[in-house]
Amino acid sequence: METCFIKTPLGIAKIDGDELGIQAVSVLNTEEKITDIIPLELEDCVMQLNEYFAGKRKQFDLKLNPQGTDFQKMIWDALLTIPYGKNLSYLDLSKKIGNVKAIRAVANANGKNPLWIIVPCHRVIGSDGSLIGYAGGLNRKQWLLEHESPYKQQSLF
Repeated sequence: METCFIKTPLGIAKIDGDELGIQAVSVLNTEEKITDIIPLELEDCVMQLNEYFAGKRKQFDLKLNPQGTDFQKMIWDALLTIPYGKNLSYLDLSKKIGNVKAIRAVANANGKNPLWIIVPCHRVIGSDGSLIGYAGGLNRKQWLLEHESPYKQQSLF
């Protein structure tokens, strides 16, 4: 397993993966030394994340290998279908998988997503439009949603 640390606008990101694919991408609340030489297996992921933050990428094209239960993987696959700049509620996601009663399990699987940004769990919001349930912190979720919004907030001053 290879690991690297990169700087993003939201903090240091840790990337784990190998020849089987990217296993995890997480944003840290601690300072880590930025990796000088990116392992070959992680180069595409680093490049695509940098493009995303620069506003030049809306969809990732990476070999993924997240570790989780079959149910979690099903939810993570469903998250991949949420288009850039769009949102979905936890209830809508439950309906999408065909089990409206699984809303808590869906929210739990969403919260365990190991592939920050790449599997866009930040695009899932409350049924009332509120920002709820984001492991990276609600301030980061807000930033990501604004970054992807086609309606950029402009300063009045």
